[in-house]
Amino acid sequence: MEGVGGSNSASAATLDQWRQFSRLFQFYLDKTTPHAVYRWIATAVLAVVYALRVYYVQGFYIISYGLGIYLLNLLIGFLSPLVDPELESSDGPLLPTKESDDFKPFIRRLPEFKFWYAITKAFIISFLMTFFSMFDVPVFWPILLCYWLVLFTLTMKRQIMHMIKYKYIPFSIGKQKYGGRKSSGSSSSGSRAD
Repeated sequence: MEGVGGSNSASAATLDQWRQFSRLFQFYLDKTTPHAVYRWIATAVLAVVYALRVYYVQGFYIISYGLGIYLLNLLIGFLSPLVDPELESSDGPLLPTKESDDFKPFIRRLPEFKFWYAITKAFIISFLMTFFSMFDVPVFWPILLCYWLVLFTLTMKRQIMHMIKYKYIPFSIGKQKYGGRKSSGSSSSGSRAD
């Protein structure tokens, strides 16, 4: 009986350590939230380290291809609006399309922090996969590169056409100013009777 109780307490201690690690990890992850530039620099360094690893080993091209497809999928989510006017008619905020429409900020389907976090995790996992030879599937990498470039081009063309059709820019540049009529209040203020 003592062995059964001992294994329960050991698994409870392990679970408690995991929870403590998870809480600590989330604490430091939350502290990085306002430091977008430093987060992206760290991710760029990870990407360079991954690229150097693949170049040095001269393999794992299928991992790089899968990583590229995943990053393309994340990019589409980052550039897409939360409510796609083509697919859904919503009572919520829609993208302004006329001058008389109120300004509504662009709300992304995939927020910047989640976009960064997913990309960073993808590079870390891909980097770790390069240490296991079972993931080094022999492929002719120029074909994969050409296929990915065609896929990227067609996907970005479709996304840009969607942006043009629904007149939205996925980057916040402030409230849009329309060049409509000038208000008559400024011209009548000079002829004020005293």
